[in-house]
Amino acid sequence: MLDWKQQPHRRLNPLTGEWVLVSPQRTLRPWQGKKEKRSPKEGPRHDPKCYLCPGNPRAEGARNPNYAHTFVFDNDYPALVPEASPGEIDKGGLIVAQSESGICRVVCFSPRHDLAIARMQQAQVRLLVDVWVEQHRDLAQRPAINHVQIFENRGALMGCSNPHPHGQIWANATIPDPTRKETESFENHLKARGSCLLCHYLDLETSEGERLIFQNNGFTVLVPYWAAWPFETLVLSRRHIADLDQLSDSERDDLADVLRRLTIRYDGLFQTPFPYSMGFHQQPTDGAAYPGWHLHLHFYPPLLRSATVKKFMVGYEMLASPQRDITPEAAAEKLRAVADGVARET
Repeated sequence: MLDWKQQPHRRLNPLTGEWVLVSPQRTLRPWQGKKEKRSPKEGPRHDPKCYLCPGNPRAEGARNPNYAHTFVFDNDYPALVPEASPGEIDKGGLIVAQSESGICRVVCFSPRHDLAIARMQQAQVRLLVDVWVEQHRDLAQRPAINHVQIFENRGALMGCSNPHPHGQIWANATIPDPTRKETESFENHLKARGSCLLCHYLDLETSEGERLIFQNNGFTVLVPYWAAWPFETLVLSRRHIADLDQLSDSERDDLADVLRRLTIRYDGLFQTPFPYSMGFHQQPTDGAAYPGWHLHLHFYPPLLRSATVKKFMVGYEMLASPQRDITPEAAAEKLRAVADGVARET
């Protein structure tokens, strides 16, 4: 009989229809590979050379206002522009390209250069949640926008170009592949079983408890059964809602609470500012009905064994399937063991 904790097997991601290879026996292998530099501690309260600190000039010349809470501006070097010229190429279905328009914005979380979410007070994170809701509402109602992606890349290890705590919003005309795949999975599950995929999944995880990290009245934080990254987490709304705009006032408080507590746990795991990519997945904003859609957040951190050993998606992962060594159950146990404590603002 297969020992799921010790022997290789694969697990299905029902959101995407893709598989991940789990190889728990590989946790015993010695590591002589690359070791990263430890993430630096947070910087000063204000950095006069930072392009995002209040009152400072940005790289292209505009000067930031002396903002006191959050600050949102159109990205000076956007990946998408609203005035993109229409165009299309199709040569036999093999050489295909289409124009793509959109809007890119930057969201500074705090005027403090040294305050990541884990070190912000609950009220400060709640202000950030309100900004995300307002930005989603503003962009979603625009006819040319059919998808809004809110995300944060934390740390140089994730390619973040500026250490000032900030995130981004990219809103574009087409629906990206991950959202398209999740949309299809939600619709298929609703047709086949008459229920929401993530509501059903949340019930299963709650009953088993093995991969749960913590929860409050509005949200549950867990390591998904199909997680590809070592300490990947999924944040699920406990109520069946499809986007941020549907959050109640108390649920906004609950979202701020779980974001703060989860990032504190991440920082405490290896005693380092924990790098990750985090993003909200919400229903498309094209005006169609999506009764199966369920609001959730993905956290994808790259650290594997310590603050200096990173998980690389290479070789088999790039050519065949994602693969992980530490099981999701073991990862959840490690994260549960870290106290989420209180905000450490100084």
